[in-house]
Amino acid sequence: MTASITRRLALGLFAGATLLATAAAQTYPDRVIKMVVPYPAGGPTDVIARIVAEEMGKELGQNVIVENLAGASGAVGTRTVARAEPDGYTIIFGNNQTHGNNMFLLKEPGYDAIKDFAPLAGAGAFEHVFVVKNDLPVKSMQELVALAKKDPGKLNYGSTGVGSGSHLATELFMTRTGTKMAHVPFRGAAPLVTELTAGRIDVSNSTLPSVLAQFQAGKMRAIGIASPQRNPQAPDVPTLREQGITNADAESWAAFFAPVNTPKPVLDKLSTTIIGILNKPDVKERITKLGFTLNVRDPETFKPYLAKEIETWADIIKTAGIKAE
Repeated sequence: MTASITRRLALGLFAGATLLATAAAQTYPDRVIKMVVPYPAGGPTDVIARIVAEEMGKELGQNVIVENLAGASGAVGTRTVARAEPDGYTIIFGNNQTHGNNMFLLKEPGYDAIKDFAPLAGAGAFEHVFVVKNDLPVKSMQELVALAKKDPGKLNYGSTGVGSGSHLATELFMTRTGTKMAHVPFRGAAPLVTELTAGRIDVSNSTLPSVLAQFQAGKMRAIGIASPQRNPQAPDVPTLREQGITNADAESWAAFFAPVNTPKPVLDKLSTTIIGILNKPDVKERITKLGFTLNVRDPETFKPYLAKEIETWADIIKTAGIKAE
């Protein structure tokens, strides 16, 4: 077979594949889309995913169902999507844990966060806020530091799992302040909040949406927010910087992904749809009220942000001396 015939065959196959992908995009979607949330139902990630899924159903004319596949610090649901058929009918609402930290903290996550996924849209970030059980005798970050130093390791702190933003952000805080508290990981925000409200957990550096309603209702006490400025949803909670604690700010980003080999026309359709939804005034209001900071990014803008965030959290993991499990 001559080189020219080989080239023509290759071009023909490429053109055929392109036509098939284009045709698929034109009819897409023609059945239910599944959006995986790799955490239990009821947490802030789950709530935001359901808001977006509901709106996607309206925009695309097909139901978009949320499926909670929790376990292994979000790796169970994430690897399921990585191995799913790349046809646009299985996507995931991931975050800095599933698509960043797990690469350093799990010996065998079962997927590659960069190679196995195509970003659809960066949604924004969860700011972290320090909350304590109501009967803990502290009302400020300095009082928490003093109590933790008085008896190192006696206080415990809850997180949404090993390698989660709440875990690593607290490890960063302890490194910066020279404190030590015992780590109690949970499988998501909902069980953590239940135990903290019940007084069985002393402290948590939780994402704001996961605890906002509880401390507003007086079920726990918020003493400091780990961001450069106060959050408008919790204006009375001072920042760590205001309380003399520097270089301990951290936020947990969240974004939508599809399997990497999903046809580009389908990726584009999903991306455009999700970005449009996140920019709707009524959707922005609903999500912002949860305490989530929206910062919508298209795939090309999100990719360098993702690379930088992975580098940042890898440094935090190294600084805290956390080993892969």
